[in-house]
Amino acid sequence: MAEYKVPLEDMNFLLFEVFKADEMWQKLPKLAEQVDKDTAQAILQECAKIAEQEIDPIAREGDETGVSYDNGKVKTAPGYKEAFATYAEGGWAALGGDVEYGGMGMPKMLTALHEEMLCSADISFALYPSLTAGAALSLAKHGNEALKERYLTKMYSGEWAASMCLTEAHAGSDLGIIRTKAIPQDDGSYEITGNKIFITGGEHDLTDNIIHLVLAKLPDAPKGPRGISLFLVPKIQVNEDESLGESNNVSCGSIEHKMGIHASATCVMNFDGAKGYLIGELNKGLACMFTMMNFERIGVGIQGLGAAVRSYQNALEYAKDRGQGRALSGAKNPDQQTDSIMVHGDVRRMLLNMKALNEGSRALSSYIAMQLDYATYGEGDIQKQGDTLSALLTPIAKAFFTDLGFENTVAGQQVFGGHGYIREWGQEQLVRDARITQIYEGTNGIQAMDLLMRKVIGSKGAMYHVFKEEVMSFIEQNKDNALMSEFISPLSESLNDLTTITQELLEKSTLDVEEIGAAANDYLHVFGYTAMAFTWAKMAQVSFASEETQSDFYQSKLLTARYYFARLLPRRLSLLASIRSGSQPLFAIDDNLF
Repeated sequence: MAEYKVPLEDMNFLLFEVFKADEMWQKLPKLAEQVDKDTAQAILQECAKIAEQEIDPIAREGDETGVSYDNGKVKTAPGYKEAFATYAEGGWAALGGDVEYGGMGMPKMLTALHEEMLCSADISFALYPSLTAGAALSLAKHGNEALKERYLTKMYSGEWAASMCLTEAHAGSDLGIIRTKAIPQDDGSYEITGNKIFITGGEHDLTDNIIHLVLAKLPDAPKGPRGISLFLVPKIQVNEDESLGESNNVSCGSIEHKMGIHASATCVMNFDGAKGYLIGELNKGLACMFTMMNFERIGVGIQGLGAAVRSYQNALEYAKDRGQGRALSGAKNPDQQTDSIMVHGDVRRMLLNMKALNEGSRALSSYIAMQLDYATYGEGDIQKQGDTLSALLTPIAKAFFTDLGFENTVAGQQVFGGHGYIREWGQEQLVRDARITQIYEGTNGIQAMDLLMRKVIGSKGAMYHVFKEEVMSFIEQNKDNALMSEFISPLSESLNDLTTITQELLEKSTLDVEEIGAAANDYLHVFGYTAMAFTWAKMAQVSFASEETQSDFYQSKLLTARYYFARLLPRRLSLLASIRSGSQPLFAIDDNLF
């Protein structure tokens, strides 16, 4: 397996040339004093060192060894504890945290790139700090001052980790039927009793304490999702002086043996009358948890991208070195016995698909992160627009990026041929690791329903209109730019197609609700390819405008943009045809005829 190299040049290109993040930060008072271009570049450089030098070297053995379980205790893979200590000592656990409690307060545009580095180096390792960061975000937004003072500082320091405990054996996506109970106590705390499964980082040896965010119901709570509350349940109770006290009746019953992410501890967690503390309001726990879940969903999308980037780097190095056959047009290296497999059209197709989709995903991820920053730190209309666009695009970030991520890990494996199927080269690990990203934090089918049913149809098209106007504004600004016509014309056509199919589904949904479920997955992908075309056009615009367009970097950008518009954006056409076939082909077949 090739050594992972962080694509810093591309990250800086997106931040400071395409999206002009440094100018944006200075216009937002809440960020202006926290970050500037020099600070951001220094952070990216230092994070790259951690990813390349500390995390990447332990990923292979982590997959081979995995985590081990013994009588309720979980031991992480060799090197993980040391790497996590180095990570925590560097202050990385605090990167996006609230400054009032020891966080660095960095914007999402920066932390998203940080997450990509970790995921490309090793998704299993990345999951531990990612879950902690998500839990800290939920606690910072919804917790009371006492809880924030006591727990956030330790989470930001990396001394304590965190998990989110939602799923139960009978209740996966349907959280309204959870059975975990919360009984009020005289001291204002709650006694938490129940069992949770599939809990990432529920138990491990990386930190002295683990803070669990647990969904539970009071005995008299309303039925369904309206009766869910969120509780903070520490593995070890914390004394008034903030020292660790007694065990809190929280235990790990077992760990799962999984297809991938072997070095990530996926636990069955038992809460046997554990002491918990309410976060937010009673029966409003799902809203509190969604703060964390939306953070994690974007993070999972980045996991898919991270695995795909690593796959591309490995496959490209292998393809340039692997000699096999000759080019159809004649030998390219006549002095050698063979040409490299780079001369073969199908290999180039797979590599260019990976390159275009990876760089497009990173650009679209950065755009979504920018909207999150506007939503978090902006004011007035720009805050409202950021909130709408980030909410609309979150399911695309999760589902589209992970579908493409899995596609690209498989493509990288295919470039290796038979060598990609054996463990020696590491490609099969990426395929296994990437597969879970399409499943957890809400399956991609659920994300598609969230996009179409809740966001688009639920708002009667209003949320989509905000996106449409954003892209239309860019098209209008570039309509007279002759250089950009090769990108603006197909982007305009794609946006028109997306707008038309959106209107058609809005109308059909009032006549046959099954149309929503039948169309949702294809609709998400049509939206994803169009949104990615928008960001590719923005990258092309900057590449044309640069005085250094003759450099390899900008030339590569323009050629890859042309490839995307010529070979990948047309995928939407078959998806549109599928959507228009309606729900009848799906539901005409009775269950007993399957």
